[in-house]
Amino acid sequence: MIENDHKLRVYSDITQLIANPQNPTPLVRLNRINPHRDFPIYVKLERYNPFGSVKDRIVLRMLKALDIGNRTVIEPTSGNTGLALTGVANALGIPVEVAVPERIPEEKKVLLKFLGAKLMEADDALCPLYPTEGARGLVNAVVKSPATRDSYISPNQYENELNVQAHYEATGPEIWQQTDGKITHFFAGFGTCGTISGVGRYLKEQDPQIKIIGVEPASPDHRLPGMKRLTGLAEEFIPKILDRSVIDDTVAVADDDAYRTAIALARRDGIPVGPTTGAILYIALQYARSNKGLAVVISPDDAFKYTSFYQAYLEKEEQREQAFDLSDLICPLSKMRATELIDSMNEGETIKITLGDSDSLKSVARELKSRGLKPAFAREGDSRFVLTITKNGE
Repeated sequence: MIENDHKLRVYSDITQLIANPQNPTPLVRLNRINPHRDFPIYVKLERYNPFGSVKDRIVLRMLKALDIGNRTVIEPTSGNTGLALTGVANALGIPVEVAVPERIPEEKKVLLKFLGAKLMEADDALCPLYPTEGARGLVNAVVKSPATRDSYISPNQYENELNVQAHYEATGPEIWQQTDGKITHFFAGFGTCGTISGVGRYLKEQDPQIKIIGVEPASPDHRLPGMKRLTGLAEEFIPKILDRSVIDDTVAVADDDAYRTAIALARRDGIPVGPTTGAILYIALQYARSNKGLAVVISPDDAFKYTSFYQAYLEKEEQREQAFDLSDLICPLSKMRATELIDSMNEGETIKITLGDSDSLKSVARELKSRGLKPAFAREGDSRFVLTITKNGE
């Protein structure tokens, strides 16, 4: 049997599935959520790495470079690095422990335990500011304490240059090849800063005119796991591997905008992503309004590790949904009333309008089309037509 063959998809072990320029993660164009034809946006879906995120790339590099000996590998993580670290370590026969914030999604904790990781939980932010804080503080204490330092070793993704190198040698070249060198804008979030630094450095070397845009949470107290707000931070708290020279712009995004965009992407283009991707894409869509070119948005992971986080937004959405039965009105009264309701909608709001005849349906459909709205349609019996309309801002 032929092993390590990307064409046949036969591999000697699970780590061979981790993306590289000969086996890149997919790049997918967004067709419905982005109406701006002069600024096509593609998402690079890192969920297709074997452990489900962009962190698979850096973990393999960092583990192979560590002089582990008989020690246990330990690392702080908001989840994705821990999942990748544990999965790769399992394949290589290396013991692992991870420290996580208590606030990470329960789904990630379950997956980490499923993989056999020993968890230490800390009461801190999803992405801590200080090396002595929370999960990072726990790991620092373990690797530096005289009682435990000989038993543990940490890759330290916040300071490990291999974090950057993995993206410089793989993610960046993949994007350049996949866009045939036509990329003009690259969007990524700030976290450990390895992705934006490595990809940004590579792309700038190919074409200095490419714009590298960093996305950060609008508030330090956010629900975007793995992202870090750099604005306002003292220099000693900014990841040492960040290469500021490749960053052209830094833009903040609110949690609500991030979650709504991620949900809209799933519903319009059928791509389930995590809230961090929603944050990055939200900014890319803002750029699309006034720029021309070809954009790539890094999508660090998928939606399935965040269902408990999404639940709160979905419940709010259900509460916002209103129903209006206009089946007793005939056209043009039904059209006039429906038009009033549609024009009074707020961004993110959903309404259901029930109409009682085909003339009303045709008239309201024309009004919706003129406003760029595409309703969901259902028929109840012979003479009840239900339109579900959502107003989402681009």
